[in-house]
Amino acid sequence: MFERNFNHRRLSRAVAQDNEGSLIGKPMTRGQQSSRSLTVLTLVLFLTFLDTTIVAVALASIQSTLHAGVAQLQWVVGGYALVFAALMLAFGNMGDRFGRRRILVMGMGVFVAGSIVSAVAVNATMLIVGRAVMGLGAAASEPGTLSMMRQLYPEESRRARALGVWAAVAGLAIAMGPVFGGVLTGIGGFRAIFWFNVAAGLIVTVMSLVTLPESFDLEASRLDVRGAILGAISLALLVTAVIEGEGRGYASPVVVGLFVVGVLAAALFLVIEIRADDPLINLRYLRIPSYFVSLVTAFSVYFAIIAVFFFTALYLQLVQGYSGYRIALIFLPMTAGMVLASLFAGRWVAASGPRVPMTLGAIAAGVGVLVADVALGAAVEVPLLTSALTLAGLGFGITVVPVTSIALGVIPARHSGMAAATTNTARALGVIVSVSVLGSLLNGELTNSLNQRLIALGVPANFREVVISAVETGSMPTGGSGSVAQIEKAYGPLVLKVVNAAYEAFHSGLSVALDVAGMLMLVCAVAVAVGFRMRRTVKQEP
Repeated sequence: MFERNFNHRRLSRAVAQDNEGSLIGKPMTRGQQSSRSLTVLTLVLFLTFLDTTIVAVALASIQSTLHAGVAQLQWVVGGYALVFAALMLAFGNMGDRFGRRRILVMGMGVFVAGSIVSAVAVNATMLIVGRAVMGLGAAASEPGTLSMMRQLYPEESRRARALGVWAAVAGLAIAMGPVFGGVLTGIGGFRAIFWFNVAAGLIVTVMSLVTLPESFDLEASRLDVRGAILGAISLALLVTAVIEGEGRGYASPVVVGLFVVGVLAAALFLVIEIRADDPLINLRYLRIPSYFVSLVTAFSVYFAIIAVFFFTALYLQLVQGYSGYRIALIFLPMTAGMVLASLFAGRWVAASGPRVPMTLGAIAAGVGVLVADVALGAAVEVPLLTSALTLAGLGFGITVVPVTSIALGVIPARHSGMAAATTNTARALGVIVSVSVLGSLLNGELTNSLNQRLIALGVPANFREVVISAVETGSMPTGGSGSVAQIEKAYGPLVLKVVNAAYEAFHSGLSVALDVAGMLMLVCAVAVAVGFRMRRTVKQEP
């Protein structure tokens, strides 16, 4: 009854309607409305994507202020992306059904509330909760930024240009995260980042209310509640198992139980989605090679980006003793490369198709990440590092731009919300898997490798535990030639050897993380080259 009445009210308020949906309330020409709406949508997009990477440069500040361990830092970054990924599909469907602007504005309000909690956090747990709330708000608000393109730009040519702007802003937000974060952290520590989110979020929320027209699908499918719940549960359990396994051990009954239940929930999710009349994600679309490859690419690119931003920034802060400002400068060429490549890639893809640009872009990104690993030694080779990051940035920018247009181009218009949410879920999954899996590898080096190094130095067992704990919680002295001399003078040569062993163990873990990320991008290049040669379509639904 509620649903029937709600649809009746929506229909009675509609001023205009076409085959792809309806727009409500247009006090100006369609072109003016579309331009202003696009501006607001890209601001929402920029803010929600920015927070995927903005805290990377603030990890040392968070660790020293809140005494957070490496696993807690993983949750600070991954908690946002986890909730984002787990609920984005459901909110994409809800936006199609109940109003995209309504869901977007509600999401921005939740995002602001989470930012306030994060800004005033007194311990790591409170910060993680705040970040999870921010992820909930982002999951609600972000899908509408893409799905509304269908309604705002029904003409394919104008929509293609708007999608180019969307993709460029998405790349810009991801790339600018460490730069913004470095400057804000330098000004006021990690809390300045979240107060910035509060101010920007309030402004964007008001602009959304004033500018955006309501948009919905009068024939939207039912919300797949069972699929949404099972998908969220399986993802949360599996990520928790990976991160908790670092501390408890992967043979722990608790961790094994989390893995088993998570896998069972994932399997049940797939069964339900296959059988559902109105699935949360239509798995038949994955049979389209270009669409499947676009999702693989979205996952791989963001997996590698987080590996660079999260782990490299943490290494430069904790081991090399770089300030937030200096790290921002290190990442600036990479940011510029991503932005320039995003602007150029649209024309390149339009002229030659996505296969060659995406393949070459993935190769450039993979090589750039692998060379960055070489540059990050005991003495960082800054010119080589910035050159490698610039190459990686160019590759990321070229590769990620076509992903969104491919998704919306092959999926029917009435499922635009699902297409947008699925693509962005793949991005968020890349972030989550990168933080959890690569973080597990890094933490393993900090415990196992460092422990072996300390044994070789003859350090007693009780002191080894103190050293490992100090490294994990950021209590070890930071690196740099000046502090090395100070450590030796203050504590003697043995402590200096211990500190150097900790630095070497951290670098070993970083190297593994970057090598995995670089190789994944090269594998992605092969997948793109092969996948776009295949031709297969899925029968359109009536």
